[in-house]
Amino acid sequence: MDSVTQVLLGAAVGEAVAGRKAGNKAVLWGAVAGTIPDLDVISRYFMGTVDALEFHRGPTHSIAFAVLLSPLLGFLIRKLYPNGEATWRDWTFLVFMGLFTHALLDCFTTWGTELFWPFSDYRIAIKSVFVIDPLYTIPLLVCVLWLLFVERESKKRRRINRAGLLLSTGYLILTLIVKYRANQVFAASFDRQNLQVVRYESKPAPLNIILWTATIETPDGYLMGFYSFLDEDERINYHFFPKKHDLLEPFDADLKVKKLIDITDKWYTIEPNDKGVIFNNLRFGQRTGWETGKGKFVFSYKIFEKGEEVRVQEVEKDLGEGKEMLKPLIERVMGNKFNTSSAK
Repeated sequence: MDSVTQVLLGAAVGEAVAGRKAGNKAVLWGAVAGTIPDLDVISRYFMGTVDALEFHRGPTHSIAFAVLLSPLLGFLIRKLYPNGEATWRDWTFLVFMGLFTHALLDCFTTWGTELFWPFSDYRIAIKSVFVIDPLYTIPLLVCVLWLLFVERESKKRRRINRAGLLLSTGYLILTLIVKYRANQVFAASFDRQNLQVVRYESKPAPLNIILWTATIETPDGYLMGFYSFLDEDERINYHFFPKKHDLLEPFDADLKVKKLIDITDKWYTIEPNDKGVIFNNLRFGQRTGWETGKGKFVFSYKIFEKGEEVRVQEVEKDLGEGKEMLKPLIERVMGNKFNTSSAK
């Protein structure tokens, strides 16, 4: 999830663990613990593009990392407040829960989290919530800000925090139910349109759980379609994207390229490029133009040779495209289908 949400979750968890003994200090250090796993993003400054992608949501998001770091950080926090009521064990448990709940929440998103590193590099990705979802974040935001102004001994403070955690957790459970129903609709469309489905995955569109998208692998390509629970019917228009995996053959022996294929779980297409090829990661869909299937993908990489070395560079994004995406997104959430033809 986004950094703000993780800070708020960590703060709420800190309050739940040690709020009675440490008050707002527990909220502060819970927020810090909830931020720490995402510091892995600094890897982009000293790792190559692919290695940094592989490292993200890896070791720092594991249970092992939480177990190893929490006693040390708990010890240091206790040193800061030697006369406080909260003990080393309290601070250690607070840090552990802040780190662990961060990783657990990330498991519900699309990227994938190596929760059991170093024993397994399997990435858990439930894909039931977008990385930014206001309906998950707002209850935590309101309740955390509110409780900061309530005395730590007050039962009201604990009720406020409990309400925020229950509402946000309940929303996560709701996303699982909604995803199950969306999958039923997508599966029915496969039969209705006689699609040759090798495998498929579904995930919510940005900022909501009303509009869902499915990516389907077929023998010769991929299909992408959308379904909103506000649609008048369950007919789904799919856009087709040819695999063109053969274009990658000049580069597919390179270790970086192999890692990139693994990171995408083989959900990718290839496009020709002047210097080499463009590698499109399909798991995060398209930016602008997604409603017609003509847009650029959120994550794409240039693969080319420079001398005897194969290079992988991420295609730069235009941050202004986010605004362009918002209007059609709202229209599609509301059940307004765009005038596009189905693809097989």
